Parts: sequence; structure tokens; C-alpha cells
Amino acid sequence: MTARVGVVTFPGSLDDRDAARAVRLAGAEAVGLWHAEPDLAGVDAVILPGGFSYGDYLRCGAIARFAPVLESIAKASRDGLPVLGICNGFQILCEAHLLPGALVRNHELHFRNRDVSLRIGSTASSWSSSFQPGQEIVVPLKSGEGAYVADERTLDELVAEDRVVARYCSPNPNGSLRDIAAIRNQAGNVVGIMPHPEHAIEALTGPSTDGLGFFSSVLAHLGALT
Repeated sequence: MTARVGVVTFPGSLDDRDAARAVRLAGAEAVGLWHAEPDLAGVDAVILPGGFSYGDYLRCGAIARFAPVLESIAKASRDGLPVLGICNGFQILCEAHLLPGALVRNHELHFRNRDVSLRIGSTASSWSSSFQPGQEIVVPLKSGEGAYVADERTLDELVAEDRVVARYCSPNPNGSLRDIAAIRNQAGNVVGIMPHPEHAIEALTGPSTDGLGFFSSVLAHLGALT
């Protein structure tokens, strides 16, 4: 049976269609989920895409965390539902306390729009198992508030528990502490990533096809459960 991956659309989402395309290219069915509807339509995984949910009022992701769909996603994630937050989606996951830390303004307060090299760390997640530890990939980054921050204790725990999914290779584009670009929760089913793997899935349009590994990883994970 074909896996069904939900892609949430908030007011202000920009990359929901790109995420849906990546899901289809990986071999799954993309299912649209509306922010105001709590029903997850029986999907096997969920993606929170990039953009400016609710106009990024208050803080990036601060309003989206109270959306009816987020309540359902939070509950389902505690039962093991794979969830990927990309860019604004990462911010939402931190605001909802599904991941620790926060995303703040880039150092020097510049919006960063460029291809970046990442080094894969933890492959013990639903979304990164197709990679090899230490593998370097290239994906686009486009964010103004993409610097990951957390207290030292949290940072130490992320490292000690192998929960850093990817780091920026030098130079660090936004001032993220310890060069963190992506992290996972303890269970490994929830991942947040600031750069955009959905924009690196085809040689014609992306800097690489490296981003497809995140989407093939979750399909392999779901296949192993059936």
C-alpha cells in the first residue's frame, strides 16, 4: 500500500507544494492538510513546510503552534507519527515544544538565501536513515530567523544523545550554535531542519538531489513497520 504523507498548509505557507512534490517523487501520496482542520486524514507521516505561517506575527511559528491541526500532530507524534518541520516548520516545532531550543534572527541580521553544505550527524531518525553519518550534502537555505539557539545543557544533551541530524559545514551561514542545522527528538520520529531539502530533489531545478534522502528515509521507515 502506498504511504500517505500529509503536508500542512497555513496562511502564509510558501513551500507546501514543493514539499508535496518531493513526497510524490519519493514514491508516496501527498495529502493536503488544512491548518484549521484537526483531522489528519489517517496519514502515515506529516510535513510542516516552509513559509511565513500567519505572517510570522509575534514570532515565527508562535501562532501556528495553536492551530487545530498542530494539536492533532502533537498528540500523534507522541504515539510515533513521523513529523518533519522544514524552515518555518522547524520554528513551529520548537514553539510547540516538540523540539527543544528556538530559532532566532541570523547573525548580522541578514536574510540568507544560498546553497549550503551540510554534514549528516544522526541517522537514527525516521527522516535521515538513508544517509551515512558524516555524509556531506548540498541543499538551499532561505531564512532570516534561522539561527538555532538553546542553553548549554540542552546543546550538550543533543550531542550526547546523537540528536543532531545535520550541521552546517564551514562557514556557518546564520550563527546557529554548534553549527546546528537539524535536530531530532529523543524518539527519532520528529525532525526539524532549517535548510530546504524539498528544493534539492531534481538535478534540473536544485543544486543537487541530496534532499530526496529525507523523504526516501521516511518511506523506508514506514515500509519497515508494515
